[in-house]
Amino acid sequence: MLKEYLDCTLCPRKCHQNRYQKLGYCKESATLKVARSALHYFEEPSISGENGSGTIFFSGCNLKCCYCQNQEISLKNFGKEITIDRLSEMILELEKKKANNINLVTPTHFVPSIIEAIKEARKKGLSIPIVYNTSGYESVETLKRLKGYIDIYLTDFKYYDNTLGETLSKCSNYFEVTRKALDEMYRQTGKNKFNKDGIMTKGIIVRCLVLPTKGDDTKKIIHFLYQKYQDNIYLSIMNQYTPVNYMKDYPFLNETVCEEEYNDVINYALDLGIKNAYMQEGGTCSESFIPPFDLEGVEKEES
Repeated sequence: MLKEYLDCTLCPRKCHQNRYQKLGYCKESATLKVARSALHYFEEPSISGENGSGTIFFSGCNLKCCYCQNQEISLKNFGKEITIDRLSEMILELEKKKANNINLVTPTHFVPSIIEAIKEARKKGLSIPIVYNTSGYESVETLKRLKGYIDIYLTDFKYYDNTLGETLSKCSNYFEVTRKALDEMYRQTGKNKFNKDGIMTKGIIVRCLVLPTKGDDTKKIIHFLYQKYQDNIYLSIMNQYTPVNYMKDYPFLNETVCEEEYNDVINYALDLGIKNAYMQEGGTCSESFIPPFDLEGVEKEES
């Protein structure tokens, strides 16, 4: 039994649930639940490369954005319960498939179990980097536990305006919490490092998803990040927002990001002098960015 689940404060929601008895704010128990474990080719180039990123999608989420593209697992909590030993095996199976890294998606609420699985996998020879793929809404205390286990933080920075965070993610303190979390991530990784093939081995990529009509908020985030970190971290400025549900209360979310708005954000970043950034060309609003949550790789493979 892992004590952290007895009175859960793993994420900034601090719901204090005994997750061995009741579900937390994340709508998950103390048992790991996974929806997919497979090579994924739609992350940033230095993460996916040609071989793909060994991506494990965990069920549940501590943020629950109303527009989430992965809502089947984040809001509806689809997935299969597994043991820590099985997670360790899945990690090694992905490495055997030549994955560039192990990419843990929405892992926050399962951190104690994930640490144990990484320990076990390393004892059995795991040598590729571990990526922590997060909404950015993280507790500094939980991140400190991850020191030495995580090589790369692939984190969102969703909102500068807390009113927007409250409206879309029921989160009134997103900016302050995520700012402090990013400081801790940077303390752990330092400047980005890459191997000879251009694959990241250590560092931080901050994703800035432009929401329709909210480009000015994204520009404020970019300005804040560049003023603080300069080109010591990478930004990923994304235009791939895809409407997945009709939003009666938030009609702007029923549209995609127009080319003019996205280009305005990109030009702003370039004018600031940002060099280390990924940008998306053309219309990337597409359900192809949403993987099928079909339990691939979750069941034990036949030897």
